[in-house]
Amino acid sequence: MKKVLTFLAVAVAAGGCGSEATGPVPDPDITMITFAPALGIDVSKMTKTASGLYYRDLTLGAGATVLVGKRVSIHYIGWLTNGTQFDANQPPSNPFQFTVGLGQVIRGFDEGARGMAIGGRRQLVIPPSLGYGGTAQGPIPANAVLVFQIDLVGIQ
Repeated sequence: MKKVLTFLAVAVAAGGCGSEATGPVPDPDITMITFAPALGIDVSKMTKTASGLYYRDLTLGAGATVLVGKRVSIHYIGWLTNGTQFDANQPPSNPFQFTVGLGQVIRGFDEGARGMAIGGRRQLVIPPSLGYGGTAQGPIPANAVLVFQIDLVGIQ
């Protein structure tokens, strides 16, 4: 399976390189989206940030927390709102690593990891403006709302 988050570093550096660019459209009202039941999304139980990211801590971690400039190690699963999984990095694979705040991953993923503690699990709902916007990326259509479950396994 193509690692969409790893591919993002190349896409960001190139100014976006996906196919089927349609251009940005206004973000949809996340509260009006019907999510696949298997995703367990309840927007009313989530926190909305000023940027439009929705998140919910499923498991609180302990110890050090993620700050801008820290290198993090995570396991994740990514889905479209219809429940189609488009990417995953789960054990026994080595965790995915990136430095928070450097633009190495999509903005919603970067913002969504902030404040987590080691051992934490968080659910993210990322609007298109914090994801891939109007550019399709492999199995992700243009202007897609993305759902992630992320598990923080380390901070350096």
